[in-house]
Parts: sequence; structure tokens; C-alpha cells
Amino acid sequence: MGALAETTTHTAIIEQPARAVVTPMEMLDRAVSSGASVETLTQLMNLQERWEANQARKAFDEAMAAVKANMPKIVKSRKVDFTTSKGRTNYQYEDLASIMSQIGPVLSEHGLSVRYRTSAEPNQPITVTCIISHRLGHSEENTLMAGRDDSGNKNSIQAIGSTVTYLQRYTLKAALGLAAAADDDGGKADETPEDAATITEAQASVIRELIEKAKLDTEVFCKRWQIDEVTAVPMSKFNEVVQSLRMRIKALQEKANEEKNNG
Repeated sequence: MGALAETTTHTAIIEQPARAVVTPMEMLDRAVSSGASVETLTQLMNLQERWEANQARKAFDEAMAAVKANMPKIVKSRKVDFTTSKGRTNYQYEDLASIMSQIGPVLSEHGLSVRYRTSAEPNQPITVTCIISHRLGHSEENTLMAGRDDSGNKNSIQAIGSTVTYLQRYTLKAALGLAAAADDDGGKADETPEDAATITEAQASVIRELIEKAKLDTEVFCKRWQIDEVTAVPMSKFNEVVQSLRMRIKALQEKANEEKNNG
């Protein structure tokens, strides 16, 4: 009899339904119904906001993982091939429209969208921020900067547009972790990959100005970055170089302010 009772009790425990998780919104509804104080309601509203933000972040992470698992191969279908006094430039690349046509449907399927924020202040590098957003509200950003592309016969507007498009493409690739393959039917790789390209003259002008503000000798700068001249800075290193110089300038300004205050 004791064993039977024990078994019955054990079975009752197993069959007991699991208690449903109470969300902050349900707690808020109950608090309103019971006439809770304003302070309590405010705390519950803050809790609800944090809960929603956390749920949105989780949904974003899940969507990004799903997108990367189903991402199509990005093909470099555009080609650049010209020769200057510095030698031949020959590489393939994928344009922004091509990338979006390939990945847009995958992003939309998982509730993700892309937008950009751009800044082009006078005498300052152009800054482009790629923002990946989920339909539940969570978003993440990736920012790059570069000087105006005044190569060729571009006017001022075209120079800005060229740089903006370039940065939009690279911030998108960085944000999504995209890699592109050359459209050469399995042939050999590009002779000069885009990642190996050097900065434009406009970008070199930005760096020269920062070198002067940083009170740094150009020879010392070139030795630090293992290059022969400022224009030899790799395109892929531009943002890192600019950030390094700005940090030095900031340190000099802080030191000057400290000496002024102490004096």
C-alpha cells in the first residue's frame, strides 16, 4: 500500500503541468489592474523595455546565423584594367548593386534590412556607416572612412559619389562577413587584388594633414608603416592609419591642456 501511494504521488508530480513563464508585460498588466504605484509601474516598464531589447538581440543573432548559413557566393563580375606611370592596375570586383541583388532576398527572408548613414564634411574624410537592422528593432553598425576619390576626370560630386559607393560596399561586406570569388571559371586569381591597392591622392592629403597636426616627421611615419611614401599606404590600412594619427593628436592636445592647467 505504501509503495502504491508513493507511485501515485510520483505520477502526480510528473503529470503536473509546467508553470508558464510570466513576461514583464503580463506583470505590468497585473500591476495596473491592482492599482500599483507609479514607481512600481515605471520599474516594470523599464524591465519590459530591457526584455524586448534582449529578445530583439537574440532574434537578430539567430537571423544573422541563418543568413550566413544560406548566403550565396558573391561573384566579382566587374573588372578594372588600366596602366599609369606607376604601372598596371588590374583587378576584378563586385559592385554594390550586384551584391544587394544576390543577398537582398536572403536578408529579407530572415527579417533583416540594410541602410546607410553618410557624412561628408568639408576637408574631412567621407564616413559611411552600414546599419543592419532586424524587424524586431535590434541593429548593429559598421563604419569606414576614406578621402574623396579624385582619380580620373571626376568632378567634386562624382568624387564624393565614388567614395561613398566604395565605402557602402566594403562596410556591407564587413558587417555580413562576405567574401567574394573572382568570376574566372576556376582560372587563376587576379594579378592585383583590390585589397592590395594603395590609397588615392585625396586620402594621402588627409594623412599628410594629420601627420602635420600630430607633429610627426614624414620619414618616421613611413618607417612606422613600412612604406616608402605616404601614397604607398595600402587602401586596407587607411582607416587604421587615420585612427592612429588622431589618437596621437588627441594625446598631444591633452598633454598641452594639462601643462596649461598646471602652469
